[in-house]
Formats: sequence, C-alpha cells, structure tokens
Amino acid sequence: MVKCRRQVDPNIYSSNVSAWRSIYAKEGLRGVFFGWSPTFVGYSFQGAGKYGFYEVFKYLYGDRMFPNANKTLVYLGASASAEFLADLALCPFEAIKVRMQTTLPPFANTMREGWGKITAKEGTGGLYKGLYPLWGRQIPYTMVKFATFEKTVEQIYKFLGKPKESYNTVQQTGVSFLGGYIAGIGCAVVSHPADVMVSKLNADRQPGESGGKAMSRIYSNIGFKGLWNGLSVRIAMIGTLVGSRQSSSNV
Repeated sequence: MVKCRRQVDPNIYSSNVSAWRSIYAKEGLRGVFFGWSPTFVGYSFQGAGKYGFYEVFKYLYGDRMFPNANKTLVYLGASASAEFLADLALCPFEAIKVRMQTTLPPFANTMREGWGKITAKEGTGGLYKGLYPLWGRQIPYTMVKFATFEKTVEQIYKFLGKPKESYNTVQQTGVSFLGGYIAGIGCAVVSHPADVMVSKLNADRQPGESGGKAMSRIYSNIGFKGLWNGLSVRIAMIGTLVGSRQSSSNV
C-alpha cells in the first residue's frame, strides 16, 4: 500500500512512518490491508508457477538440453523462463491491486469489482497493459534471487569458519534468513525502476496509448530520481519475504 502510493505520488506522504499513521487514522485497519485480495491471489498463482516451472526448466536445460553447461547459467536461464510464464498469471491481479491502492477514492473496493470495471472499460487488454515492465521487474528479480542466494549462504559459512553440517537447525535457519535477506536487497534494487513503472502505468496510462509512449511520458515527468521512489519500503518488504521463504526450507 505505502510503496505503491509513494511510487505513484511521491509527495503524498513525507515518510513511511507518516504514511502508515495517515492511512490508519483515516481508513483504520481495513485501510492498511486494502487490496490484499488481488495481492494474495496474484502472487499465489505467480509463486506456484515460478517455483513449479523453475524445476521443469532446470531439468530441461540442465539435464536434457545442456548437460555440460555451467550450473549458474542453467539456474539463470531456468529462473528467467519460469518467471516469464508466471507473470502472465500475476499481471491481471497486479493491475487491479495497483489501481485499488493508488486511487483516492478507491478505483474499486473488491477484486471482483476491479476486474469488472477494467474489462468493461478497456477489455482484457487493460489487465495486461503493465506486462512488459512487469517482466522487466520480475525476471531480473528472480534471476538475482536464485543466482545469489546460494553464493551468499556459501560466503556466510565461509566467514563463520565451519561447514553447514556443524550447526543446528535453528542456526542454519538463521543463516538462510540472512542470506535470503541479502539476496532480497539485490532483488529489490535491480528490479525497482521497473516496479515504479508498473505502478505508474497501471495508474496513469491513457486509453489507446502505446506502452513505449506511456513510459516515455511518465519518465519525462518523474525523471531518474523518481524511478527510486519507495525503495526503502520495498527493500524491507522483499528482504523479509525472500529471507522467510529461503529459511523455511530448513524448518
């Protein structure tokens, strides 16, 4: 909520803390979690597709097509291919979420209402008008996550001076969380400009306007600095999410 609103309008709140206070004071607890349903559904589909297709492409590229290839290259190729497909499921729900969270008064009060309004006015294409920048955000994000996590954890154990097997489950979980959080920071940074553009396109793209023209117009308004609006919130969010996801494999 805070991330999307600050990306679309950097002057709406003076800080992240003031944003939370303002939303809670005006809209209550419901306002803090407003837009949770398209977020939950969209990222559930996307997560299932990403991890499922990743295993498929990892086997296809690593075992069938390029058995002698560098493993890191296989992981990068598999993660990019998996994310490409998974984002087709995520994009409609991301479009609804952004419009619900960034328009005041809200564009729609429920996911179903948002879906109906967009398709009635813009057709199915309205749900996918942010697809290209979404690919630009999610594909580098996923490639960085899969490629850097293992290397980061490896370096942490090297710094600690003992092999992984010498630590108990709780300690291994802590290392995995730290490695995931560090990888999450990298994910957030490399994908953030595209994340801002996704939010702006879904909130501000004109009917009939091409993607290239819309992005050019938006960039002329916000400049390079504007592409980094909301980065601190996103680092905290993604670092925690990736760290929790990776550490859960030790539980």
